[in-house]
Amino acid sequence: MSSRRIQKHPILPPIEKPTVNFFWQDNPLVACAGETIASALIANDIHVFGHHPRDGSPLGIFCANGQCAQCMVIADGKPVKSCMELVKEGVQVYPANGLPALPQDDLIPPMREITTLQYPVLIIGGGPAGLSAAIELGNRDIPVLLIDDKHRLGGKLVLQTHRFFGSSEAVYAGTRGIDIAARLEEQVRSFSSVDIWLNSTALAVFEDQKVGILKNNREYVLVQPQVLLVACGAREKFLAFEGNALPGVIGAGAFQTLVNRDRVKPCDRLFIVGGGNVGLIAGYHALQAGIEVVGLVEALPECGGYKVHQDKLARLGVPIYTSHTILSANGKERVESITIAEIDENFKPIQGTEKSFECDSVLIAVGLDPVNEFYQKALQYNLPAFVAGDAEEIAEASAAIFSGKIKGLEIFRFLGHSEIEIPQEWYQTGEILKSKPGKIYSEQLPELDGGILPVIHCQQEIPCNPCTTLCPLELIVIESNDIRGVPHFIGDDYNCKGCGKCVAGCPGLAITLINSRKDPENPIVSIPYEFTRESLEGKQTVAVIDTNGTELGDVPLVGINSIPGNDRTLIVRVQAPRAIATRIAGIRIQPPEITKPLDRYLETIKNETIVCRCEHVTAGEIRDLIRQGYRDMNEIKAISRAGMGACGSKTCGNIILRLFREEGVPLDQVTANTRRPLFVEVPLGAFAGIPIDGEEENDARSQPQAL
Repeated sequence: MSSRRIQKHPILPPIEKPTVNFFWQDNPLVACAGETIASALIANDIHVFGHHPRDGSPLGIFCANGQCAQCMVIADGKPVKSCMELVKEGVQVYPANGLPALPQDDLIPPMREITTLQYPVLIIGGGPAGLSAAIELGNRDIPVLLIDDKHRLGGKLVLQTHRFFGSSEAVYAGTRGIDIAARLEEQVRSFSSVDIWLNSTALAVFEDQKVGILKNNREYVLVQPQVLLVACGAREKFLAFEGNALPGVIGAGAFQTLVNRDRVKPCDRLFIVGGGNVGLIAGYHALQAGIEVVGLVEALPECGGYKVHQDKLARLGVPIYTSHTILSANGKERVESITIAEIDENFKPIQGTEKSFECDSVLIAVGLDPVNEFYQKALQYNLPAFVAGDAEEIAEASAAIFSGKIKGLEIFRFLGHSEIEIPQEWYQTGEILKSKPGKIYSEQLPELDGGILPVIHCQQEIPCNPCTTLCPLELIVIESNDIRGVPHFIGDDYNCKGCGKCVAGCPGLAITLINSRKDPENPIVSIPYEFTRESLEGKQTVAVIDTNGTELGDVPLVGINSIPGNDRTLIVRVQAPRAIATRIAGIRIQPPEITKPLDRYLETIKNETIVCRCEHVTAGEIRDLIRQGYRDMNEIKAISRAGMGACGSKTCGNIILRLFREEGVPLDQVTANTRRPLFVEVPLGAFAGIPIDGEEENDARSQPQAL
C-alpha cells in the first residue's frame, strides 16, 4: 500500500478492501476497490491531473463533489471528473492536458423513448436532511424515491469522525457523524416504500414539473413527483488570492472526503484559511490523520466557529491568526508555501506584517452557499416543493437532521394526512439547533479539596447537552431550559465517583477529571485523547496545555485507559502540580517548530488573481470589462468566458459581484447571470436514451416504484 494511505486512525477502522489494478500514463498502479480515480491517484502521490487549455497551468482536485472540473482526467479515452468516477480494473487513465479530443462517432443514434416514473415524493440528497425526511415518510408507508449523486448515503456525515453537538434527545448528540450516517442509512433501507438510487444526479427541474435524473450515472430518466424535497446541502465558497488555482489549494469538503472517507492523505503539511466550524474541524481531522497543521488564518477578530473546536486546535499546538488574511499560495506545479498578513479594520493587508510558511496544501473554508437551484426552479414551475437542511439555511448537521424530520412530516400533511400534528416544540428545537455561537464566559476554575472533581472547560453558549446525560449522578447541569447554556458541576469533591464518562463523552473534549485523594499536592488529571495509543508509546512525560493553548510544562504520564462505552476516546492520565491541575485542558501533539514561519516572506506571485477557476479568467480581465461599462454578467461571460465552465458560475459568480462593488458599481445596476438549464454536464447521448458506459448498481431496491 502507498505511504499516502492512512493505515492507522484513532477513530476509523483499518482499510480492508480488495485492490484494483489501473494505469496512469501507461504506468501500472494499485487502487482500493470502490474508490474514485482521484483518490487512487492521490494515494499514489499523483497530485497534478492535467493542465489548463488556456494558460497551461497545472490542475488538481478542489471540490471532490462533482461541481467543478479541476480534476478532469481521460479514462479509457473519455474525459471524466475523477472525483466522481470509480476506478475500474484495468482502466487507462491519462492527464487532461489542454482540450481533450472526443472519440470519433459518425453514427446518428436512434432516439429512444425516455422512461417517465411517478412517485408521490422525490427527495434529492441522501445526506442528514434527506435521510431523516425519508425515514419519517417511510414510517408512514409513503412511496419515496431518494437519489444521491455519491456512491454511498450519508452526505457530509460520512466525513465526520467527531461526536456531534446538539440535543441528545433530538438529534443523536454525542454520537459520531460516521455512526449517525450508518444509523440513518440502516433505518431508511428498512422501508420497502423507499427506493434509493445512488450515483444518480438530478440534472434539472422542467416546466412540465418533471425532474431529469441521470440514474446510476448511466441512464437518463424523468421523474414526475407529486411533491419535491430538495436536501442537496451546500457548496463551498471560493476565495480570490494569488495562486488560488494551484494543485494543493483544496476545499474543506474535498479534504475531509479524501482523509475520512477514502483514507488518503492529500498532503503532509496543511495551512487552513477560515475559522468557522468547517475549518476548525478539518484541522482536527488532519491531525488525527497524521498531517501537520502549520496554522489557521481568519480575517475576523474572532473565529466564527465553536470555541471548543478552536480550543482543541490551540491546545494541540496549532497557532490561530485572527485579523489575518492569505496573500498568496506559492509554488510551481503545486503549493509549496503560503504567505499571510495582518489586516486593518477595513480588511486591507498591513505592510510589514507578511509571513510565509512552508506547506504543501492550503485548505479553503470560508463559508458555504445553499445548493437550492432545484427548489427555486420548482417554485418557478409551480411544482410543490420543500427545502431542508443546508439547502434551506446553513447550519450544523444536527440542525439538518431535525430539519429533515420536520419537513418529512410537513410533506406527509401536504399529501392529505392533516390529522398529523407537528409539535410546536419541534420548530423551537429546530431554531435552537440552527443558532450561532453565543456569549463567551471567562473560565471559572474550581478549588481542589482533596477529592475527585470534573473541570468543565466549556465557556461558550452553544446548542449542546450530552454532558448532562453522561453523569450517572446527574451532577452536570445546564441551569436553564435552553440547551445553549453553559454546563456546571453542582456537586463537590466527594460527590463525584470518578467514572470518567463525562471526560470520554463530551463532544468538545472540554472536560477533565482531577483526583486529589492520594496526593492532594500532585493530583492525577484525566484528559480526553482521540489519537492512537502508539502516538504516546515510550513517552515518560507530556506537554500539557491550558484552554487557550498556553503550555503549562511537562508532567509525568502515568497511564492510558478507556472506559466501557467510550466510543474510541482514550483517557490519558498525568500527574501534575496542584497549582496547574485545574488549568490543564489537553496535551500538545505538534512540536512548536512545525508552525514556525520561514526566515523571510515570499513575494506574491506576479500573475493576476484567478477569479474563474474553470476558465482561468483573471480579476484584471473582469475589471477591464467593468471599467468599459459592462453591467450584464451574461455579456461578461460571452466576452471573457467567466462563468461558462463546468461549475456554471457556482464559484466565480459571487467574486465577480464583489469586483463590481470594489469598482463602485451598485449591484442593482448589474444584470445577474442566467443560470444554465442543467445542474451538471451530461453526455448528449443520454438525452437520446443511449445508456452511458458503466456498470449498473447492484441494488435490489433500485427498481421503479409504481403508484
